[in-house]
Amino acid sequence: MSEATEPVPVEQLSYTEASRELDAIVSFFEQREVDVDVLVARLERATALIDELDRRLRRTRAQVEELVPRLDALAVDAAGTAGAGTAGAGTAGAGTGGEADE
Repeated sequence: MSEATEPVPVEQLSYTEASRELDAIVSFFEQREVDVDVLVARLERATALIDELDRRLRRTRAQVEELVPRLDALAVDAAGTAGAGTAGAGTAGAGTGGEADE
């Protein structure tokens, strides 16, 4: 006999779904006394959810750490390109005036 409602594999859950299910398991434990067999099954599921959520957070952190320097470089390039036209005109005027004073 198989259970009618097999849990969805944790890898197939969205981060939000996995987090909500973990919260529901914690609430379940807080609100009642639990049969030992149910306890073990729920703890195993909670552990799988925690492992999956942790894996996703680590992967996301690695992606962010990779992307931030690239975005910073793009921002510096964009600022340098945009600033060169504006700052160049201002600097030329100031430089011309400064050279005349020297």
